[in-house]
Amino acid sequence: MIIRYNALTNVGKVRKLNEDSIVALPDQNIWAVSDGMGGHAGGDFASQTVIEQIMMVPSDLNARDAMVSVRNSFFEAHTIIKNEADKIGVSTMGATIVAMLIADSHFVAFWAGDSRLYRVRDGYIDMLTSDHSVVAELVHLGELTWDEAEKHPQSNAITRAVGVGDELEVDKVRGELETGDRYLLCSDGLTKYATFDILLSAMTGTPIETVSEKLLTIALDGGGADNISIIVIDVI
Repeated sequence: MIIRYNALTNVGKVRKLNEDSIVALPDQNIWAVSDGMGGHAGGDFASQTVIEQIMMVPSDLNARDAMVSVRNSFFEAHTIIKNEADKIGVSTMGATIVAMLIADSHFVAFWAGDSRLYRVRDGYIDMLTSDHSVVAELVHLGELTWDEAEKHPQSNAITRAVGVGDELEVDKVRGELETGDRYLLCSDGLTKYATFDILLSAMTGTPIETVSEKLLTIALDGGGADNISIIVIDVI
């Protein structure tokens, strides 16, 4: 299989500072998006810390050890962020994270918060992660769809993030790759403006060279009220 990707991050139309951070390590088949918690001091520090820890994953690991190392990087970042918050006297400092690894025709993703991983396969789109948020609980209870949840007044209320709380819980999803798969990692700066149908339409038939820009335009045209981070990965 051949893996191709396209990635970008944008401050949006309203924020003065981009508190999102992304990383693409194609030689290691690792990609990640982190979103610093808006409204909290040091959101940019938090997201950068998570990404920096992922970038420290050694490049010579086998697939299993790389998976363990990426997961452990979340916990290292959690400690660093909490210590920085204590040092500067901030009650809350944190970041969401979604990271994806590819090895041996399989993928694995780890996440905390509401940064997401989607997959387009055979004309359908699936959200492979599940937000750690107040509105996600309503979705799981059947009271809202994910698209409806984006319009809810508490859509920004996160229940889990790196650097927040005493213990960090990290969720995982894994599966087999298929030729023709397209994966999307993104922050909520995109998903608050893009329903499942909009994402599917934008990601279907758009070349890898321009798909991230197309998705960015959707977010900016919708208002661009938040930072926007996008990584699209193709399996050929």
